[in-house]
Amino acid sequence: MDAAMNDDLAASDIDDIEIELLLEALYRRYHYDFRHYARASIKRRLVQARERLSMSSFSALQEQLLRDPAMLAKLLNYLTVQVSEMFRDPSYFRALRERVLPHLRTYPSLKVWVAGCSNGEEVYSLSILFREEGLEQRTLFYATDINPKALKAAEAGIYPLDQIRKFTENHQKSGARTSLSDYYVADYDRAIFDSSLRANVVFSDHSLATDSAFGEMHLISCRNVLIYFDRDLQERAVGLFEESLVRRGFLGLGHKESLRFSAHAAGFAAFSREEKIYQRRER
Repeated sequence: MDAAMNDDLAASDIDDIEIELLLEALYRRYHYDFRHYARASIKRRLVQARERLSMSSFSALQEQLLRDPAMLAKLLNYLTVQVSEMFRDPSYFRALRERVLPHLRTYPSLKVWVAGCSNGEEVYSLSILFREEGLEQRTLFYATDINPKALKAAEAGIYPLDQIRKFTENHQKSGARTSLSDYYVADYDRAIFDSSLRANVVFSDHSLATDSAFGEMHLISCRNVLIYFDRDLQERAVGLFEESLVRRGFLGLGHKESLRFSAHAAGFAAFSREEKIYQRRER
């Protein structure tokens, strides 16, 4: 029994070593840096990738990745989380509508950054929200992600029709002034959102692990991204946000995320504590 337990521990240790080498290879070969993602989460996703891609080990997956660039796109689909919905957590969007936008309305022009935009649901939600509040035309939205496939899907703005009911419920709960059906057409099993919603959107590849800050942002929405980072990478990302925001600009995080223990916490005030919306302090 002891020998079996030792074998199990040895196998787990070997997996951890192989994963570390795989992530290092991914960074050095393709400059995608997952080395500071939360290890338990990244390991679960790599186990799934190894099994579904029919690899005998993480080392075999690493070898394939190094020798076949086509493997990169496949692996990224496992390493990045593409699960979202329009107006997800409606109370967050209601807080933006009722509390944040009155402040933003005082600016002649606005910049909004959706960091980790996934398949685009959040940036379309914000575009609709800003249109309903008469701010869309003076706003430039930046939607960024590290996954090219996700960015392509976001730019297309096409979602399964069976998700629309949930999107519509969320929209109404956010304090909607219009009907969500005003913004899409149904085509068989798809909902195709109006291209005008992305007229002021720049879709761009950007890594919070390796890239620099965006300048002069009035609102940054980065929700349910930091939970996948380790502490060092969380600190780097929040530092980028602080550097990117105008003074008294706003940062929105996910419900499970917080600046409470961040080294950058002193740079922000809790604007809406319950909705995890923070305001950058004046320097």
